[in-house]
Amino acid sequence: MIEERKLIIECENLVKIYKTDEIEVVALQGLDLIVEEGELMAIIGNSGSGKSTLLNMVGALDRPSAGKLYVGGKDLFKLTEKQIALYKRETVGFVWQNNSRNLIPYLTALENIELVMHIAGNKDKKRALELLDMVELSPRRNNKLNQLSGGEQQRVAIAIALSNNPKILLADEPTGSVDSKTANQILDLFRTLNNLHKLTIVIVTHDRAISKKVDRVVAIREGRTSSEFIRKKSYSEELEELEKGIVADVNAETHEELAVIDKAGRLQIPREYLESIGITGKNKIKVELDGNRIILVSPDSKD
Repeated sequence: MIEERKLIIECENLVKIYKTDEIEVVALQGLDLIVEEGELMAIIGNSGSGKSTLLNMVGALDRPSAGKLYVGGKDLFKLTEKQIALYKRETVGFVWQNNSRNLIPYLTALENIELVMHIAGNKDKKRALELLDMVELSPRRNNKLNQLSGGEQQRVAIAIALSNNPKILLADEPTGSVDSKTANQILDLFRTLNNLHKLTIVIVTHDRAISKKVDRVVAIREGRTSSEFIRKKSYSEELEELEKGIVADVNAETHEELAVIDKAGRLQIPREYLESIGITGKNKIKVELDGNRIILVSPDSKD
């Protein structure tokens, strides 16, 4: 019997507008997204697409302007400041690209974790050591930051993010400042944490290669969900095949891309598709139903 998982993140028609005296920027413009408990998924998009804004909304670091946003059953629009502080302490953990946001350079790896736990009212040194063990960094516990590699520093940051036993781990470009080998090690650690502790992990990145390490990828374009990349085989199925000696084709596509249609029936069409049929810059297109297919045609087409 397949276990039915609950939704832990629900975004519906989410809007975020940043205003100054002279300008108004719409970062999210009607975004829809659901994330199930225990998922390891990534959100990808170019700079300015709205992906980091979404992460800040889910982490309660910023307030949405309109729409619906539920995390762990809580309506983030209705939380008071006191409730938001409690939500951030109990529900989410953050990992940033820049380690200066996570770590204090003159403290050891262990002291960095203990400090965060102490601020939260937890003085359990045994728990701090357990966290270092979880990220496979126990032998380096007494090393200061200048004695740790970039990947090791990021592991300490992940341990800190786990110190409050969060339901969701939010990672903003966690591999952006390390080499590809170290990036793979960090992503493998996320996979281990997800498998062993059923931790929901949401990774925001511009790197499409991360899709090979996660089960689902959501692409955001111009503040809306544009498509999803769904893994054809689960990660565990692929591991089972490897154990049986079945070698996968390295050139085979691991994910299938599906366009996302919102409740109003709207979808985003990739710019390169529009350019290929000559309708760049136009706001009208012919839509034709052909059996079980919907066909988009340039209004100038003679066919």
